[in-house]
Amino acid sequence: MTDVSANAADQPPVAVEPSLHRVMGPWLLLLFIVGDILGTGIYALTGQVAKQVGGVVWLPFLVAFVVAVITAFSYLELVTKYPKAAGAALYTHKAFGIHFITFIVAFAVMCSGITSASTASRAFAANMSNAFGLNLTTVGVTLVGLAFMAACAAVNFRGVGESVKANVVLTCVELTGLLIIIFIGLWAISAGQGDVSRVMQFKTGVDGSMVWPVIAATTLAFFAMVGFEDSVNMAEECKDPTRHFPVVLLTGLIITGAIYVLVSISAITLVPPEQLGEGETPLLKVVQAGAPNFPLGIFGFITMFAVANSALINMLMASRLVYGMSREHVLPPLLGRVHPSRRTPYVAIAFTTLLAFALITFVGEVPALGGTTALLLLAVFTVVNIAVLILRRDPVEHKHFRSPTILPVLGALSCAFLTGPWTGRDPVQYRIAGVLLGIGIVLWIVTVLVNRAAGVKPSEPDMETLGRGGPVN
Repeated sequence: MTDVSANAADQPPVAVEPSLHRVMGPWLLLLFIVGDILGTGIYALTGQVAKQVGGVVWLPFLVAFVVAVITAFSYLELVTKYPKAAGAALYTHKAFGIHFITFIVAFAVMCSGITSASTASRAFAANMSNAFGLNLTTVGVTLVGLAFMAACAAVNFRGVGESVKANVVLTCVELTGLLIIIFIGLWAISAGQGDVSRVMQFKTGVDGSMVWPVIAATTLAFFAMVGFEDSVNMAEECKDPTRHFPVVLLTGLIITGAIYVLVSISAITLVPPEQLGEGETPLLKVVQAGAPNFPLGIFGFITMFAVANSALINMLMASRLVYGMSREHVLPPLLGRVHPSRRTPYVAIAFTTLLAFALITFVGEVPALGGTTALLLLAVFTVVNIAVLILRRDPVEHKHFRSPTILPVLGALSCAFLTGPWTGRDPVQYRIAGVLLGIGIVLWIVTVLVNRAAGVKPSEPDMETLGRGGPVN
C-alpha cells in the first residue's frame, strides 16, 4: 500500500501566489468611483452637447446617466458573482469562451482608453491656451497636446504607483472645479443674472423633432458617464465587495449624475448655447460670465489638472492592457517586452503613445475623440449586458447581487441602439473606431501566424492582465 503522506512530504512546497491586499472600505471605494467618472467629459463636452440640443443641455446627461445605471446593475451582478480584478474581458470569456471575442472586447477597451486620453490632451491644451491668455492657434493646440501626451508617456515609462490615497486628492481637485461652477451658477441666479428660462429650450432637428437631437447629444454625453466600469477592477482590494459594491457604485453614479445636471443648468443659465458650443473650453466661459473677478488662471489650472489625471490613468491602462495581451500570446511578443531597469512595458507604452499621437494630429477635435470613446464602450457594455443573461446558467456557491432580468435586457438594447448610425452619430467616429479595431485584428492575425510558426498556442486568458486599468503600479 502506498504511503500517501510520505510521498506528499517528499514533494516540494507549492508556491502560493499572494493575493491583493484588501484595504478599501466603502468610503474609499466611493471616492474612487466618483473620481473615475468625473473628469474630461463634463469639462470638455458640455458646450458640444449644448450645440446639439440647445438649452436642455442637462437632458442628454440625464439620459446617459439612466443608461449607465442600467448597465451598472449588470456590472454589479457580475462583479459580486466573480469578484476578480478583471472586468469586461473576464465576463466575455466566461460567457462565450471564444478567444477572438475576448480579444476584441479587451482591445476595444484599450482603444477607448487611448481615445479618452487623446480627448483629454486636446482639452488640456485648449484650457491652458485660454486660461493663461496664450491664444494658441489650432496647430498650437495640437502641438501642446502632443507634448502633453509625450509627457504622459515619460511618466508612464518611469513607472507610476497610483494609490487610492492619491486618487482621493485628485478626486477632490476635480470635484472642486465642478462645485465652483455650481456655486457660481447659483450665486448668479440668486442675483438675477443669466436666463433660467433657457434650461427648457429645445433645439429642434431638421425634421422639426426634439427627440433625435437629444439622442444624438446623448451619444456624446455618455462619454462623461464612463469610468464606473473601472471600479470592478478594484474588487480584489475591497474588504467586502459583495456587500459594499451595490450600494457604493449606485451612490457614486447618483452623486456624479446630480453634479453633471447642476453643472449643465449653471452653464446654460449663464452662457447661451450657441456661445457655449464654441471652442473647447465651455466651463471657462461660465466662470467668465458668472464671476468675472474670479481668477481664471486658477480654474484653468484645476481643469488642466483634472483632464491630465484622466489622460495619465487611461494611458497607463492602455499600455498595461497591450502588455497583458502580448503576454497571453494574442498580440505580437514584441509588445510584451519590459525595460530591464525601469521594469515598465516600454514597447507597449510606445505603441499606445504613437496611436494617441496619430489621433491628436489627424483627428484632433474633442467631439470626435470623445464620441469614439463612448461608441467603443457602448459596444462593450452591450456585450456585458448580454453576458449577464448567458452567465445566469453558471451558478456560484456564494451569495451575490442579482439584477432584475429586465435591466440587462434594457441595457443591451439601449447600448446597442446608441451605437447605431440612426442616432445622428458623426460618421467619423465609426471610421476612427474601425481603424483602431482593424489595427488590432491585423496584429492578432500576425500573432496567430507567428504562434503557428513557433508552435505556440495561446494560453487561457489571464483575466488580471486583460481587465481594464484601475490603479497600475
